[in-house]
Amino acid sequence: MSGTPATADTPIVHVLDAVVGPGAPVVSVAPVRLDAPGRALPLHVRVSAPVTGQHLPVLLFSHGNGWSLDGYAPLTAFWASRGFVVVQPTHLDSRRDGIGFDDPGFGHVWTERHADLVRAMDQLEAIERTVPGLAGRVDRDRVVAAGHSWGAQTVQMLLGARVLDSTGKAGQDYADRRVQAGVLLAATGIRGEELYPFAREHFPFMNPSFTELTTPTLVVAGDHDQSKMSSRGPDWFTDAYTHSPGATDLLTLFGAEHSLGGIPSWEAAETTDENPERVAVLQRLTTAYLRSALDPAGTGWAKATAALAESGAALGRIDSK
Repeated sequence: MSGTPATADTPIVHVLDAVVGPGAPVVSVAPVRLDAPGRALPLHVRVSAPVTGQHLPVLLFSHGNGWSLDGYAPLTAFWASRGFVVVQPTHLDSRRDGIGFDDPGFGHVWTERHADLVRAMDQLEAIERTVPGLAGRVDRDRVVAAGHSWGAQTVQMLLGARVLDSTGKAGQDYADRRVQAGVLLAATGIRGEELYPFAREHFPFMNPSFTELTTPTLVVAGDHDQSKMSSRGPDWFTDAYTHSPGATDLLTLFGAEHSLGGIPSWEAAETTDENPERVAVLQRLTTAYLRSALDPAGTGWAKATAALAESGAALGRIDSK
């Protein structure tokens, strides 16, 4: 528990509210079952959307290890209230499904995670029909994606990042050009000698190449995030920004650990750095970034970055290249 502050009613949050605007009421439907032939278990997603608005863009969200479509409400509900149709799959590594490290199929979960997001994009028309009042209001040509931790690795595949094989050669291209921008929250970095043996054995995807990641991307990292997978320090989580031509912006949150203030859930054991103000700032900054990525003529991201520098410098810093 960070203990500072215990509220989101702070000056920087009010300034950012002026940038992203007020929210609308949200309707959320779950579980929605999607077609997934050959998948070990049925694919379920949560769909959240504002009750008003037209031409709504789609935001795919990939959860961290062990979570499900019921997690990450601090982010997903906010994004939906600000005009996104948020689609959250439950991936095969979810604790509710029991596919753990010792399961024979665990080594393939990372590719199934990617497939889940592709399946969701392929079935947007069906998804649209599941939410009362949503039909005809979705702009299926405007798609963005975000993910946390393992979910960030899943999303970066859609954005163009590849996995190196044992010879150092970039593997299969999993990029999907339907995804126009992304947000990587606490994305693990390049492999290096610092990667612990457990991670080498169980997580073959933790050998990324970011050279091919060319889609516009915001990387978010906590400067107190010490991974249990690598002996490298918090800078490990900035590698996507350092090595990717597409990741042009890096948000560093000061004092943040892996949960970035509590994005999976306030009550979760994983939330070791609970901080409502940090989460509120993250909600608004990511909203401004994704809106501007979809509308390059928009000024929201520029205003949000200026606001953080002027009113929230104690909370974090944005670097751009």
